[in-house]
Amino acid sequence: MNTEAIWIFLTTQGVDFGLKVIGALIAWAVGRWLIGLAQRLVATALERGKRMDPTLSHYLVSILGVLLNIVLILSILDMFGVRTTSFAVLLAGAGLAIGTAWGGLLTHFAAGVFLQVLRPYKVGDYVTVGGGINGTVKELGLFGTTIITPDNVVTTVGNNKVLSDPIQNFSQLAFRRVDVTAKVANGVDVNQAIELLKAAVSQIPNVSTEQPPDVEILQFTPEGPLLAVRPYTHTDHYWQVYFDTHKAVVRTFGSAGYPTPETPLVHRNITPPAVA
Repeated sequence: MNTEAIWIFLTTQGVDFGLKVIGALIAWAVGRWLIGLAQRLVATALERGKRMDPTLSHYLVSILGVLLNIVLILSILDMFGVRTTSFAVLLAGAGLAIGTAWGGLLTHFAAGVFLQVLRPYKVGDYVTVGGGINGTVKELGLFGTTIITPDNVVTTVGNNKVLSDPIQNFSQLAFRRVDVTAKVANGVDVNQAIELLKAAVSQIPNVSTEQPPDVEILQFTPEGPLLAVRPYTHTDHYWQVYFDTHKAVVRTFGSAGYPTPETPLVHRNITPPAVA
């Protein structure tokens, strides 16, 4: 190690280089604080406007943060004498390597842009995406969609994965169907059971009044007819109506005195083997 060269560097340029490093650190800290402040101000302004969809506003705030961070980095590099044109040439030379390494991220970014244009869902919607992940949309980010699943787990799905697989939006329509089955025993008046269930299910809180509940025979079984009990409700009340419908079936059949369906016994005549 050439200690003389190091000493010459420290005595001639060390102080200047150290001041640049300190200035860069201060600029980075102040710049990051200003970027966060700018994002919060823009987000607040978009929320107060009340015309901007929350999904789009979050997306715009994220893009603003990325752009301001790029400007901050270029400014810090300029403090060390790395000009913007030189930096652009450097990026152009490494473009192939960066494109290969970041190809997946760029794909997710492009998919996020298409999701903003197509708008299959928005923040707050209950969806199924990414091949079976279901929950409430918390954020549509630059590269992924954040979902809170029913068991309160935060899950992030890449935007390209979301766009490539089927998307089910349960919040887009006014109501959805709740599927419940109820079996009545053989000998019970099925038509009476259907009317009793229709009346009971219609009284459940949050059941849609626009679409009356469907109660029909789904299939016949050895124990008795299997009924399809299908009330309609908004997604926000789905599980409440689902469980209350089961309770209504038990309460209605119990009040009517219906017996519990039992599997009929099947007697088989077994012929003993012949004795030689």
